[in-house]
Amino acid sequence: MHADWIAADWGTSNLRLWAIGPEGQVLTERASPDGMGKLTPDGFEPALLALVDDLLEPGRVTQVLICGMAGARQGWIEAPYTATPCPPASLSPILAKTSDPRLSVRILPGVSQCNPADVMRGEETQIAGLVASDPEFDGTLCLPGTHTKWVRVAGGQIMHFRTAMTGEMFALLSRQSVLRHSVISDDFSEAAFADGLAMSLSAPEGLLLDLFSIRPASLLNNTPPEAARARLSGLLIGSELAATRDYWQDLPVVVIGDAALSTRYVDALTRAGATARSSEHPALALNGLIAAHAHLSKELT
Repeated sequence: MHADWIAADWGTSNLRLWAIGPEGQVLTERASPDGMGKLTPDGFEPALLALVDDLLEPGRVTQVLICGMAGARQGWIEAPYTATPCPPASLSPILAKTSDPRLSVRILPGVSQCNPADVMRGEETQIAGLVASDPEFDGTLCLPGTHTKWVRVAGGQIMHFRTAMTGEMFALLSRQSVLRHSVISDDFSEAAFADGLAMSLSAPEGLLLDLFSIRPASLLNNTPPEAARARLSGLLIGSELAATRDYWQDLPVVVIGDAALSTRYVDALTRAGATARSSEHPALALNGLIAAHAHLSKELT
């Protein structure tokens, strides 16, 4: 089984790729823990070959199209950002140097914004996947995670976007701050989440005060850890929604990402009065790579 071409999503922690056949069908999907964060620039080609060596046809050059952190400054080769507004699927990829003659590797750039300064790398390919499936979409995409992206999309283009460090702040506060003593739980209180969300949405300026109150509430009122953890989440997401109101108020919102986290954001947005839903397309990164490959093939012919 030899690939016609290979699509790859290379993140900080993992590499995921798909071998595509001559009719556009997925022949196989593979993954490894060799993310960008574990590699030096000279380690990327061996990590790729470890997954695809048997998929490469002898005597033929196989195209590999990569999105994500392989194009970061610390990655295989830096793929400079493309400034907004821009279409997500037609970004010009950078050719990476390879020693194996069977490989031709191109890495898609990320997207940048000057004012206010912001960047994304990898999310633009998921956005391209959604635009390919819904070219008339006019609204906002929310991609929750460690750094949540809020992206305004219209006319098939990324118009502008903002990034919120909500996921990273939750991790830091729950693991390294004084709150860590109060939020140790795998359970989750929906009522406490809703309460924290409502408080931050109505008075986001009080966030730092409300965050600290989680600790004395557990000391004085015996607030259970699942309630404290959920309140922390609600306070942070509520503050994020208050700051991004222009992105979701009176606009349709599609949330893209991990199912559990997407559900949490859809719930929060709905409580805030937004019209929100989770994406119905599970393979957006692959769909975006396929759209980008189609555009690149036209340019190369």
